[in-house]
Amino acid sequence: QVQLEESGGGLVQAGGSLRLSCAASGRTLSTYYVAWFRQAPGKEREFVGAISWTDTTYYRDSVKGRFTISRNNAESSVDLQMNSLKPADTAVYYCAAGVPYNGAYAYTAGSYDYWGQGTQVTVSS
Repeated sequence: QVQLEESGGGLVQAGGSLRLSCAASGRTLSTYYVAWFRQAPGKEREFVGAISWTDTTYYRDSVKGRFTISRNNAESSVDLQMNSLKPADTAVYYCAAGVPYNGAYAYTAGSYDYWGQGTQVTVSS
């Protein structure tokens, strides 16, 4: 069993940066894919990015070049560095851990068994 907890959300102006962290307890994250999803009000949850156990990263097109996912194995956490934030990035951000069948499934919420409670990110214009 893996318990996940997100931190680092908050309010930031457009163009600013935030760093989210996903901390695990119960088991190390090193043997899992870890993904970030987000859900804006009235919208479906969507994939943001993921990192495999070999540190291969995956991103949705709209965040490529702005967001970076990295592992901190010593802390058993995965961070999401978000730069050049836009109002469209406003959402509750969730981290998730799982073992997708392969990299093609890294984008799919159903590939992840463990989820955090989410952290709010609000980007003002």
